[in-house]
Amino acid sequence: MRKKIFLILAFVVILPLVSSVKGMCGGENPIQITSDRLDAYDDKSLVLFSGNVVVVQNDTVINSDELYLYYDKKSNGGNTISGITEGAGKIERIELKGNVTIKRGERTVTGDMAVFYNADQKIIMTGNAVMMEGANVIRGDRITVFLTENRGVVNGSGGERVTATIYPGDTE
Repeated sequence: MRKKIFLILAFVVILPLVSSVKGMCGGENPIQITSDRLDAYDDKSLVLFSGNVVVVQNDTVINSDELYLYYDKKSNGGNTISGITEGAGKIERIELKGNVTIKRGERTVTGDMAVFYNADQKIIMTGNAVMMEGANVIRGDRITVFLTENRGVVNGSGGERVTATIYPGDTE
């Protein structure tokens, strides 16, 4: 489970900003999640972290108001919520809500909400989505990252267009 969560978080930051993400997701380093509260709802197959949520692994830091982790109870043999925390069970989706910020090094992605769909291997960031690396900035209402296709799409909405400000690097 830890490795899957890191894959999710690393791809949200890296894939839209660089062309190759292979090798970025490995490692068995722990994921530290802190929040004001943790609620487990076995009947809903849900673990909810709420209030000043901070997720850290290596140099990746994620902040949000809430983190919802939905899992497939059937895949862990119908065990209670303790099964998911021990690595059993399959993550169906992860939702980050409210003031979402994902940072890795100089790269930052922000938005109102991010959702990872495990079956589709897709991440969608919505609501004033912004990707930044140094002075480079891309803005849109919706950023979709297709993990298995190694591609991303940025959309505007409501008459607002996608904007990108790119500063070419030195060619020396």
